Amino acid sequence: MAFDRMDSATYLSSLLAKSFSRALQERGQKLGFAPGQFPVLLELWSEEGLTQKQLLDRLDIEQATMANTLARMERDGLVLRKKHPTDRRAQQIFLTAKAREMEREAKEAALAADQSLLSGFRHFERELMLEYMRMAIANGAQN
Repeated sequence: MAFDRMDSATYLSSLLAKSFSRALQERGQKLGFAPGQFPVLLELWSEEGLTQKQLLDRLDIEQATMANTLARMERDGLVLRKKHPTDRRAQQIFLTAKAREMEREAKEAALAADQSLLSGFRHFERELMLEYMRMAIANGAQN
C-alpha cells in the first residue's frame, strides 16, 4: 500500500497547525504572548478565576504542559494565582491588567493570522473548511 503524505489529512493538518502557530507567534510576540498561551488567555478573558484543573478540562492538554504554560504566563506578567476560597489545594487563575489590556489586539492578531493563511479562499470555501475541521475534531473526540 502506497502512502502519499500529501493525501493524508493527518499529515496536512499537522503542517497547517504549524503554519497557524507560526503566524500567531509572529503577531503575538509583539504583544507579549506565545501561541500556546492564547487558548488559556481566551478562556480567562471569557471567565476569570478558573482553577488549573478547570483549564485542563476545557483545553484538553496535559497537566505538565498547563503547569509550564501558567508558570511562563505568571513570569511574563499575564496571570496571577490566588488561593481558592473553599479548596485549600487549588489556586484560581486571574488575568493581570496587562493581559486584560491586550485582549482586543490579541484577538485581532489571531484573526490576522487566519486571514493571512486563508487568503485567496472564497467565503464559502473558508466556511466549509472550518465546518470540516470542526467535524474532524468532533470525530477525534469520540475516539
